[in-house]
Amino acid sequence: MQAALAAITLAASIVNGAIGYGFSSITVPLALLFLSNRVLNPALVPIEIGVNAYVLWMNRAAARTVVRRVLPIVGGLAPGVAAGTLIVSSVDAGWVKLATFAVLLPLILLQAAGFRRRLRAERTAGVALGGGVGMLYAVTTVSGPPLALMLNNQGLANAEFRAGMAVIRLAEGTMTAAAYAVAGLYTRESLLLIPVIVPGVLLGVPIGAWLIRRVDAEAFGRVCMSFDALLVAIGIAVLLPALDVTGPAAGFALVGLVIAMNIALLYGFFSSPRPAAQPPDVTR
Repeated sequence: MQAALAAITLAASIVNGAIGYGFSSITVPLALLFLSNRVLNPALVPIEIGVNAYVLWMNRAAARTVVRRVLPIVGGLAPGVAAGTLIVSSVDAGWVKLATFAVLLPLILLQAAGFRRRLRAERTAGVALGGGVGMLYAVTTVSGPPLALMLNNQGLANAEFRAGMAVIRLAEGTMTAAAYAVAGLYTRESLLLIPVIVPGVLLGVPIGAWLIRRVDAEAFGRVCMSFDALLVAIGIAVLLPALDVTGPAAGFALVGLVIAMNIALLYGFFSSPRPAAQPPDVTR
């Protein structure tokens, strides 16, 4: 189990270092196959605080221009974090896993599809998004897909996007860590996972930052999110019969549907004419 978790978090850290998010959205679907949210989350949250502090430092110049735009989201986080912590500490682990996957799948597929729609009422939408993201993060430690959907649509430059994500995720991580401590969710079992995860993070994040300067960022992100959607679909397929919701056939059908959607989305992306590559953003 420890070797599998170390390998998963290394791969997830490379993605996070490259595109600014993705650590939890890749780690969680795989790790929940052999761990519960109640054990996994308290191990991931302190690590994510460190990762996002590093990303914010690397993009500190851009943070000065974007921090005011993301403050409404930060302001809406606290009630959601409190509600999510209550769910993690009191709801059956199997149903929390299924709810986690059910929420993540459409959000990840929208990312894989490159969904774009600019929001006009950015502040109002930000407060509402903050509440939802806070709850989602406290339950799952995942918030990248919904945050990326909003920030990608608001015309931010690459460094501004990464800085904005880091500001929000650092705030939600800090709030969630405090809420978990109050709820008594930090256990010996969770804390023993941290030294298993940390080496992969320390190695993977710099590799991802190096890699993204040498590949097409949009293409890399689309492929990663397509793979992530498949992982989530497999997680749902495993849980449905385990919780006596449906038989295995429904899970196989869902996995097949997601594979078909991924093929269609990636084919549409790679077969479409694309603008010439721009010089890499050296602030990332």
